[in-house]
Amino acid sequence: MSFTKTVCNLDSQEMLEKHQECLKTQREAVKYRLKKLAARQLEITKKSSVIKESIVRKYQEFQAILDADLKLTLSHLEMEERAAVSALEGHMEKNWSLIQSIEQDLVRLTVAIDQIVKERNVMSCFSYFELQDMERGDRVIEVLSKTDPSCVRLDEAKAEQILHLTNNMHQFICSQTPIIKKLIKSYSSEVCLDQETAHPRLVISNKCDSATYTETWQQHEDNPKRFDTTLNVISLQAFSFGRHYWEIDVTGKTYWELGVTYPTIPRKGSTEDCWLGRGEESWCVEFFEGEYTAWHGGVPHQLPFTECFCQIGVLCSFPAGLVTFLEAEQMTPLFSFCAGTFTDCLHLALCPGHDHGGTNAKPMVICNVASPTNDNASQLN
Repeated sequence: MSFTKTVCNLDSQEMLEKHQECLKTQREAVKYRLKKLAARQLEITKKSSVIKESIVRKYQEFQAILDADLKLTLSHLEMEERAAVSALEGHMEKNWSLIQSIEQDLVRLTVAIDQIVKERNVMSCFSYFELQDMERGDRVIEVLSKTDPSCVRLDEAKAEQILHLTNNMHQFICSQTPIIKKLIKSYSSEVCLDQETAHPRLVISNKCDSATYTETWQQHEDNPKRFDTTLNVISLQAFSFGRHYWEIDVTGKTYWELGVTYPTIPRKGSTEDCWLGRGEESWCVEFFEGEYTAWHGGVPHQLPFTECFCQIGVLCSFPAGLVTFLEAEQMTPLFSFCAGTFTDCLHLALCPGHDHGGTNAKPMVICNVASPTNDNASQLN
């Protein structure tokens, strides 16, 4: 009996020691992974810094080029201005000189008049001043002719050309900026809503480009794809690689949820995972009573925005494992999730919310819409 007990104790000890070694191995594996994650974090931070520094340098170069061009353009205009001002100063000097000459003649004429009164020699003085008047009159006419203000002008045609070219450059720069807007717009992918997934209290438009809440329960055939509790609808198309961008119009709405989801999101019952962003299968931004919240895995992230944006953009990048939400007009970033690697294809997902006594009756409208199709093979890009 004692021998059997000893054997059992040895076996138990051996099992415990094996379990201990297993735990140690697991601990080392996790430690190694933590080390790798920290190294990757540092690597990403460094790469991002290098990219940002390169972009900053380019923008500084743009600014330097614009500053140099502005300086050169202004120097030409200022040179022409100086020439015109100098010419006018010369004309003014001639006129002042003529005025001084006339003033001197007036003084002499006054003296002569006094002499005439004293000497009574009117004819000799008259002849002298008649000759002076003729010479002065010719000089006045000549000076006035040569110093006409309208003769001095800027090269206005050239200035108009500069303004025209400046306006063209302004329009070009505006057409190219924000650079991020031009880039993200290039990822636009057409989608339409899958009516078979829509909650019965959602009205899907004929073009399948909008979802509107209604108090009337729609008589749709129930199927495994349809949401029966949450007011959700997802896109017919699914995406499994590349980069994709969608814009959704939420003008006039006081409550909505918008995001992307795996096709495995729960659709039946009142489980919280059915709501966008509450489970691991979906990512979303919610707008409710003036506040924005980003959701994933049931974790809320309060966003520092209070403005009621009209259009929201959703950017999904499979290479980076990113889901990014934007204000679509200025491309202001709202929030970004990093999933690392997506484990399934993704659908665009909408929840227009209840009408809240008529304050939230407007639809959610997809701006880049595709033609509805039931061809499953065409749903993967």
